Amino acid sequence: MLRSLSPRLVFAGLLLLAITSMLFARLYLQEILELEACPLCMTQRVFVVAWGIIALIALLHGPRGRGNRVYAALCALAAMAGAAVAGRHVWLQHLPPEQVPACGPSLEYMLETLPFSDTLSIVLMGDGNCAETMWTFMGLSIPEQTLALFVVATAICLWQMLRKYPD
Repeated sequence: MLRSLSPRLVFAGLLLLAITSMLFARLYLQEILELEACPLCMTQRVFVVAWGIIALIALLHGPRGRGNRVYAALCALAAMAGAAVAGRHVWLQHLPPEQVPACGPSLEYMLETLPFSDTLSIVLMGDGNCAETMWTFMGLSIPEQTLALFVVATAICLWQMLRKYPD
């Protein structure tokens, strides 16, 4: 059954997964629950959008064979990079309180006042804001849920990249 899924349908599913997760983050978590996204959350969103854009381009392009594999590999790289950031975020949330780094300035402030390379370095390190668990669902924090999302997306992308296409 899975072999019969067209590559376009799989890319459409990856795109839908990215759109749904971004709508959930933006509309529900930010607007309804009024949770402010920390720098690591914002970075994870960038990687969700990246895999979504790649999936959209693949969906519109509709390549064959090797092209499907290239798009799937690019989506997988974006999802794996996002998983690495989410993993760091989960690690920060599980640190003992005495080991949590101090809270830093907002992302907007850093982007306005610091060189981009310094801002990127600080963001990827995370701070005390990133260590807070603001909301959970089924016992999982937002970064843990996002890590699971990235793992699922990576698995789909790797399957899309490695599967045998019908001739």
